[in-house]
Amino acid sequence: MTKNVGKTDKIIRIAAAVIIAGAGIYFQSWLGLLALIPLGTAFMGWCPLYVPLGINTGGK
Repeated sequence: MTKNVGKTDKIIRIAAAVIIAGAGIYFQSWLGLLALIPLGTAFMGWCPLYVPLGINTGGK
């Protein structure tokens, strides 16, 4: 599992996770759990969707 998520991409994913989680808490919705997806991919440094699309923001 080669890392394919770069530093800027990680920051954006973490920010998105915080916003999604905050919206989930604010609206008292279980949809806030969707924040785990960008948060998990940011911390793992690997995005499964990037593989078939051939995207690599992690550099060389």
